[in-house]
Amino acid sequence: MSVATHIVLLGAPGAGKGTQAARLVERLGIPQISTGDMLRAAVAAGTEVGQRAKAVMDAGQLVSDEIVVAIAEERLAQDDARKGFILDGFPRTTGQAEALDGMLERLGKSLDCCLAITVVDEEVIARLLKRAEIEGRADDNEETIRERMKVYREQTAPLLDYYRAKGLVREVDGMGELDAVAERIREALGG
Repeated sequence: MSVATHIVLLGAPGAGKGTQAARLVERLGIPQISTGDMLRAAVAAGTEVGQRAKAVMDAGQLVSDEIVVAIAEERLAQDDARKGFILDGFPRTTGQAEALDGMLERLGKSLDCCLAITVVDEEVIARLLKRAEIEGRADDNEETIRERMKVYREQTAPLLDYYRAKGLVREVDGMGELDAVAERIREALGG
């Protein structure tokens, strides 16, 4: 089995996605692409889609799936994503996942896997409360964390089902030491 390099990364807030994605970027030499980063880059570059996104964000509204998908396609067509990518925060819905499939087909690529980092709810809460304390994030209290986890489960369960039906889900236990989790991810991706 060759190493997976076209990856959708899923995990609850506090599951360690950012930390583990940074390790994968270093090890595999492929970019981590987050929805927020894509939007900011498109706006900064002044692309047509970036200008549409800026107008929506300036009005205080959520960017539509159509704009997010268009920005993702622009980003995945860039040279640094040629040999692979780690998508973080996209897709968020099955509609976006279907659009991603069509986009990858147009770009002559296909998804290798959906890497799902799993963590016990109480551990996520403890991690996020600790991070909030360290970073001084007053918005991260137990109530808001539990709500974010609920929203994540509601939005992500259909995505996991979508990718499971395609045989692409590789679940990895996100509990324990960072190096141990990184090793489990390495194994799940095929080396």
